[in-house]
Amino acid sequence: MSTTMPNDNLPNYQTDNGANHETIAALRRSIIAASPKLAHDDIHQQTWLLGTTGCHLCDVAESLMNQLAAVQPINYHYIDISDFNEPLMMHFATTIPVVLTPTQRLNYPFSVLDLQQLLV
Repeated sequence: MSTTMPNDNLPNYQTDNGANHETIAALRRSIIAASPKLAHDDIHQQTWLLGTTGCHLCDVAESLMNQLAAVQPINYHYIDISDFNEPLMMHFATTIPVVLTPTQRLNYPFSVLDLQQLLV
């Protein structure tokens, strides 16, 4: 199921875990455009954990990422959605935490096993 954003400058994003690679790439470009501090080269290939301060589920998701990192090397970057423009922030406001790889999206709830399967 696709959800159209209220801003015409943003692509049409899928909100389920079946988003295609092209949609993920467009989403990642929009996030980088909305948060210029992400515009450095090494961030493009990293896994991103999207969340925000005060979100207990985001804390749980970060803990799961750290549990996985303790047994398997992973490289991820935590991104706070409060740094985004309003339309993009509102897109994620009810779905965080979200894990974005360069080609896949994983919405919460997820487990360490889900993360391991996603990131291997």
